[in-house]
Amino acid sequence: MGGYLLALEPAALIEAVIFDMDGVLLDSEQIWDKARERYVKDVGGRWIASAQTDMMGMSSTEWSQYMHDALSVPRSAPEINADVIALIEQIYDRDGFPIIDGAIAAVERLAAKWPLGLASSSNRPIIDLVMSATPFGKYFKVTVSSEEVARGKPNPDVYLKAAELLRARPERCAGVEDSHNGILALRNAGMRAIAIPNPHYPPHPVALRTATVVLSTIEQLTPDVVERGIITSPQA
Repeated sequence: MGGYLLALEPAALIEAVIFDMDGVLLDSEQIWDKARERYVKDVGGRWIASAQTDMMGMSSTEWSQYMHDALSVPRSAPEINADVIALIEQIYDRDGFPIIDGAIAAVERLAAKWPLGLASSSNRPIIDLVMSATPFGKYFKVTVSSEEVARGKPNPDVYLKAAELLRARPERCAGVEDSHNGILALRNAGMRAIAIPNPHYPPHPVALRTATVVLSTIEQLTPDVVERGIITSPQA
């Protein structure tokens, strides 16, 4: 199925492109979900059906506090944070990194034209692990974790910080996101929003309507999409 154009703004000079990581570069949202659910049940908390959706886009400070307060995990937020990160590291060490098909090639295409940033809700240790152990590390000039800014997505903080580090004006940045809160974070930052909906946790139509362009897969992500919303198949 092809992607589609929603509401492309007038053409503007793009100075940088900023990617989300989980759900865009790695098929990992469900890994986080299963790890946190397992942890909550193992330590005597109370998992609820809305927990994954509630935590989508939260910074580590926010989701660990949420797990303590809303899921009745009987440990402090810093302990919860450390325990869950250890679980994620164990999963990646055992199973490897679930890189989404076409993600490396798409990142390489865009890195040939613009400086790239990463704005992720993952913790700093996980971001650094992914950047050091996969080909992605050589393409990204800056990386920012939501735990390093005041507020997680849908607030714009992590994207604004990445733009600042790239020395790019937010209105001249494009971002690539898969989730409801991520797409809203881009729009709240005043950036061009390229949505690639997560098939496991699809964004609400309200968020999709705010996107500049909606793609079916990251394989469709090209410089033409970033600049003009023109969706074509990249050259092999």
